[in-house]
Amino acid sequence: MVIKASASGSGILFAITGIVLFSAKAVMVKMAYAYDIDHLTLLLFRMGFAFPFYLLIAFWKKPLHPKVITTKDYLWILFFGFVGYYLASLFDFMGLQHLKAGLERIILFIYPTMVVLLSWFFFKKRITKIQTLAIIITYIGIFITFWDEVAMNDTSVLLGGTLIFLSAFTYASYLVGSGWLIPKFGVIQFTSYAMIVSTLCIMLHYLLVNGFHLSNYPNEVYILGLAMAIFSTLVPSFLVSAAIGRLGASTFSIFGSLGPVSTIILAFFFLDERISLFQIFGMIIVIAGVSLVSGKKGS
Repeated sequence: MVIKASASGSGILFAITGIVLFSAKAVMVKMAYAYDIDHLTLLLFRMGFAFPFYLLIAFWKKPLHPKVITTKDYLWILFFGFVGYYLASLFDFMGLQHLKAGLERIILFIYPTMVVLLSWFFFKKRITKIQTLAIIITYIGIFITFWDEVAMNDTSVLLGGTLIFLSAFTYASYLVGSGWLIPKFGVIQFTSYAMIVSTLCIMLHYLLVNGFHLSNYPNEVYILGLAMAIFSTLVPSFLVSAAIGRLGASTFSIFGSLGPVSTIILAFFFLDERISLFQIFGMIIVIAGVSLVSGKKGS
């Protein structure tokens, strides 16, 4: 009983810490943009600094069930690494050039609703009445939040919102499509392989656009890139995996609503970002809708 309580306590700590660290990524990206760096170079720094760690993990931890893994499975890893981490990250970094960090996290937070919709479209999984209601509630919240933002700013917010929406969509596609591969490889191994593919895609993209030329930036940019790689990529990815292992996916989903809230709080202190009462109302609606979907999925 004591061991079970201890595992639950550590799981809660891992969940909260992992979610907060993931949320800090958007704030660090916005801080780096103040030094006039483009999204592709910044993304290269983030993934490049994390790359050696994922490479070591990939060599250290072998797949859980190597005998059942086929060449086709590795080809699927190439595809999901491209979609789930390369495209999702690229759209995210592009969107943050036009959008507040807090609003970015609110849009990304809707990916569970996309998982439900994609699972219904591709795998004919039934959507319950409660899930349908939750999805409607979620997108009403998004509409409320961005209607107010567009009214206060120029239309570049719409571009930023669309790019972040695409980031959430590609990440949801990755989750839906890769679910059957993870039991074969293991969570840590699969994540490492996918991140390696993603980093190689980003490196190739950078070389095609900029060649081998890498501009010199202030030390703060490299520090932020390293911080994103370690504290908002590598560490939280394993904390979240450990939390899910101790708490279960359904219990972990309860803590997911901390993501938008923690990003808004961090953005307020580090970026001096303000969010209106109308947007807070919209955020609460989004959190309620996503929590309803996540809770129903996990039950």
